[in-house]
Amino acid sequence: MKFGARNQIVATVGTIKSGDVMSQVELEADGPVHLTSVLTSDSLADLGLKPGDKVRVVVKAIHVLVVRD
Repeated sequence: MKFGARNQIVATVGTIKSGDVMSQVELEADGPVHLTSVLTSDSLADLGLKPGDKVRVVVKAIHVLVVRD
């Protein structure tokens, strides 16, 4: 499958919190980098994700802001 987003990170699935409509998936990448994705529970079921699975995180953002304190 081809994606329009250029930012792709390989990560490991951590904790999964499932709800009736929405679910939250915590991910860990090298660094260590911690990411969280919120998706529909139907999409989670379609992906068949479970803790420990290796996945590719595709990031497509309209705005990425860099600020200096």
